[in-house]
Amino acid sequence: MNRIFYIGTTLLALSVFALQSATAQLPKKVTEIEGITEYKLDNGIQLLLFPDDSKPQFTVNMTLMVGSRHEGYGETGMAHLLEHMLFRGTEKYPDTPKWLKEKGVLNMNGTTWLDRTNYYETLPASEENLEFALDMESDRLLNSTILAEHLAAEMTIVRNEFERGENSPQRILMQRIAANAFEWHNYGKSTIGNRSDIERVPISNLREFYRKFYQPDNLMLVIAGKFDQDKALELVEKYFGSLKIPDRKLPKTYTEEPVQDGERLVVLKRNGDVQMAGAAYHVPAASSDDYAAVEVLVNILGDEPSGPLYKKLVKTELATSASTMAFKTHDPGLFYVFAEVSKDKDLEKAKTVMLETVQNAADDITEADVQRALRGIEKRRERQFANSESFAIELSEWRSYGDWRMYFLHRDRLEKVTLADVKAAAKAYLKTDNRTVGLFIPTKDPDRTTIPERVDIAKKLEGYKGRKAMAKGEAFDPTPANIDARTEIVKIADGVQVAMLPKKVRGGRVVLSGTMHFGTEDSLKGHVTHNRILGRLMGRGTKQLSFQEYQDKLDEIETSLNVSGDTGQLSFSVETKAERVGEALDLLKEVLQEPALDADEMEVLRNEGLTALESTLSDPQALGVNAMQRAMSPYPADDVRYEKTIEESIEAMKNVKVEGVRAFYEQFVGGQNVEIGVVGQFDSDVVQEKLAAIFTDWSTQEAYERIATPAPNVEGQRITINTPDKKNALYIGALPLAVDDQDENYEAMLIGNYILGGGPLSSRLADRVRKKEGLSYGVGSQFVAGSQDKSGAFIVFAISNPDNSEKVVSTIAEEINRIIESGVESKEMRKARKSFLRTRKGRRANDNALAQTLRENLELGRTMEFAQQGDEAIEALTEEQVEAAIKALITPEKMVVVTAGDFEKKSESESEAEQKTEVKAEAEAEPAGSK
Repeated sequence: MNRIFYIGTTLLALSVFALQSATAQLPKKVTEIEGITEYKLDNGIQLLLFPDDSKPQFTVNMTLMVGSRHEGYGETGMAHLLEHMLFRGTEKYPDTPKWLKEKGVLNMNGTTWLDRTNYYETLPASEENLEFALDMESDRLLNSTILAEHLAAEMTIVRNEFERGENSPQRILMQRIAANAFEWHNYGKSTIGNRSDIERVPISNLREFYRKFYQPDNLMLVIAGKFDQDKALELVEKYFGSLKIPDRKLPKTYTEEPVQDGERLVVLKRNGDVQMAGAAYHVPAASSDDYAAVEVLVNILGDEPSGPLYKKLVKTELATSASTMAFKTHDPGLFYVFAEVSKDKDLEKAKTVMLETVQNAADDITEADVQRALRGIEKRRERQFANSESFAIELSEWRSYGDWRMYFLHRDRLEKVTLADVKAAAKAYLKTDNRTVGLFIPTKDPDRTTIPERVDIAKKLEGYKGRKAMAKGEAFDPTPANIDARTEIVKIADGVQVAMLPKKVRGGRVVLSGTMHFGTEDSLKGHVTHNRILGRLMGRGTKQLSFQEYQDKLDEIETSLNVSGDTGQLSFSVETKAERVGEALDLLKEVLQEPALDADEMEVLRNEGLTALESTLSDPQALGVNAMQRAMSPYPADDVRYEKTIEESIEAMKNVKVEGVRAFYEQFVGGQNVEIGVVGQFDSDVVQEKLAAIFTDWSTQEAYERIATPAPNVEGQRITINTPDKKNALYIGALPLAVDDQDENYEAMLIGNYILGGGPLSSRLADRVRKKEGLSYGVGSQFVAGSQDKSGAFIVFAISNPDNSEKVVSTIAEEINRIIESGVESKEMRKARKSFLRTRKGRRANDNALAQTLRENLELGRTMEFAQQGDEAIEALTEEQVEAAIKALITPEKMVVVTAGDFEKKSESESEAEQKTEVKAEAEAEPAGSK
């Protein structure tokens, strides 16, 4: 589950909890920096507590310092595969996702990367949930079942994930570049592993790997959010303090990559629709003094629109996009640069310009570039720091680089970076002989680069105290009643309503979500492409500010502002700090009322859009979804609801003109049909004044009438799309339903779908298709219903190996028929109802989502009382009502089923048979441990 969460069941425990002492000793405090306190347990466990009462939830993040860097010969992908296995659970907590689901989990994940593996869950705040999370994590740390039959199922799932990655040209190109850049170090090997290692790993080896690295002396635990600190310390000691220190000595990695002695070249040839050029340069580890300058350098070169790569590749139309990235790592890593090139462009020329631009970076970078990059980095850092869940995860990332406190030291280093530092970094690392573009090319006088050794982190951090902790938010319980009680609804102009919910939040931030409506079904004909591209073009400068000046202004006022367009509407969102609200709304006014609609920027967007569309011409997922959308939207070609083919969308993008977009804006866009939701820390008088200045006396003569979208009358059918040389296949099935969210069956169908395939990785479909059969990495279902039209749908989706596609189709059909014929169980029903309501409540704690909800309520003429009634209806549901709703709404023979993949490739059945034989033999081996 490479940076992706996963699930599992359990049969056998692996280790034993051992009490160290009859008298519990609380963890010892080590240090405190900016609101984060570190403790150490006697068995070596490192604990960080990060209290944040602004949301009624907490996150527990358990991180093991083991990733692909720690894998030996034949073990590639083992850390990642083991991460999958741990979701199979323990004897005490079988099937981890089901337990988490019952506790109302808001988010859960397990991810594996180069230097670490982590498991985290965000739950509604309560002492019971905190105790459960700590008990469950300490249990699966040592007692997870690692069984051969589980491995047999997980191996095929991981292979499916592997194949999904094989469909991405950039991901594969990046892997090939890394493999050539690193001859010896494991950073040259993908975290997901080698296919043969994944498929052939003996269960005994996996158990040994588990015993070696999943121990208390290799672990950091982070608790962040709303919790009682004293109780947390007591519970950590209770469940983790009793774990015995293993007899083994934790192995350390020691391989160092030799200095690269010449440029290397790799050529990747695969089926696809877009050309790419890439390069990678060796750079220091995240802990190095030099890395701050490297990070600034990465941001400068890859910035859009100020970056030299954008100016020399995208603006000149040699490439449709250019990007840079550098992953922070424990050991010296890589700095990547990529250019995406249309098939009709000169790839060799684009590659040459890309490399020359990087090579000359030291001469071209200015002080303004450095300051712009630093502002962008700081804006992103502050947003992350204000979110306790993401910050809890980020702290464990820095622990994997060497020490969590390096997060703050690195921030301090960034603030001291100068133009000279960045130029020095460019000269030191962006050398021809230090890069990998392709094959090795002998050079008479190689210009080699020596990467600095890892620093003495303890010495660097000696006496480090950090800064004052960020201001905390208030403890606000987001119940419908509390939301309504706090929300103020005002009319600031004709047809313009604003719902404002002020509250103190961590970091003093505010979010705004708004939608403008215009046009009619007839007047918008022929303007769908104009409408959709308008929003993006509005975000690329105003009549007063160029695109670059606009981006700089956003960074200056610490604001994010987005505009998007769809048929008959423009949506906009703003996120900023409390003290910047006025400036942010002034800028919003400029964007909405005085967009530049620049011809050059239009060409950039057109080229980006064309390349994005062309890249999907052979992609199973894109083709499958497009086929389903067309089947579910059977309108004539001149109807605004018509769903174009990808080829038609390409043609429309080629033909769209900036003059048409400008004319569309002048004809349709005005401020007379608008709803806005605002949530966070703000002065309501300022918000009302600024919004009134935007929307008062700004209108258009075009009438507005909402475009109805009734449920289509569609016959059941099977559509098969063959996509050669694509190793991952898509299944998607859909059934149109004439229901809305006030239908008598609405709440019952929500829970029925949740049981079937809507739960967070724990559902009937997931249990059968993924866990039992091992057919799919991702499978699930959705039930949606309109709020203004009786237009809903029941949708099922899955990915798989193309060879397994028909088995996926039949297995999903069996599970749908089973729930129709046999209904739901009483216990299953109670758990689903409880979990669904907890999850729904948890989502209301998200300010962005809440602002959107308030905006939608304005459009629909509702308050949160509607949500409260829905919750109450779900609470009162019986299994009989759910069964009746499922039978009334789901008719399998009327479903449209689409499968897309390489269905003509050579069968792998013989290889699968060999793998099953190997796994069966391993199943007879001695278990890893017992209780």
